[in-house]
Amino acid sequence: MDETSPQFKTLYNAMSTFVNTCMSGHDPSHNPAHVHRVVALANKILTSERALHPTTPYSGAVVKLAALLHDIGDKKYLHSLASVLESDSQASTLDPTTMVHHALIKNGATEVLASRVQTIVSHVSYSTEIKDPSVIRRLIDEEGFIELAIVQDADRLDAIGAVGIGRTFTFLGAQGKKFLVDGKWDMNNSIEHFGDKLELLEGMMKTQTGREMARVRTERLKVFRGWWEEEMEVVSS
Repeated sequence: MDETSPQFKTLYNAMSTFVNTCMSGHDPSHNPAHVHRVVALANKILTSERALHPTTPYSGAVVKLAALLHDIGDKKYLHSLASVLESDSQASTLDPTTMVHHALIKNGATEVLASRVQTIVSHVSYSTEIKDPSVIRRLIDEEGFIELAIVQDADRLDAIGAVGIGRTFTFLGAQGKKFLVDGKWDMNNSIEHFGDKLELLEGMMKTQTGREMARVRTERLKVFRGWWEEEMEVVSS
């Protein structure tokens, strides 16, 4: 499906409404605004990568839909979908590995497009890649899911820089207590997250454009962490 066609625009608008509805109850770290920022970043990377690699056959339709739908099926938020379904029992039986595919088919996507987008959405997350990086490399380098590189980079860019700092503290306040393991619910949890994950994302970028953008945003993380440590020294001194 061509990304400039009326059919695609109709499908994209329908899926945008679907995303806004599904994610309306999420906390601000993973709400529709996050998704639309990722879409904007994915579009920027796509434009740049097309200029850098004019013979690479990126599908704009796949990039845009996968970026839009990348958080549908996030296990941390599956229960919140109960608010847009008829009952909690339906939410408990949702299959995060097929939700995007079903929604796309229902709204007029072809089987090929729906399957391709679902595969990318199912492999975007950091945790999925950490479990087995070779799977992601194989999908991108051998199986032709080149759009996955763009969507991953866009999602990870929104996790770093000034926006990423805001999202980290927001998630800590809204959800962090659920994920503590023998620890205190404290703002320093967010700073620890910088070193544990966020500052590592630059090295996981797949596109030239993503790496260049990540370098700038990662430096902002490091500067902020330096300010934080300097100000917290007052407490320990």
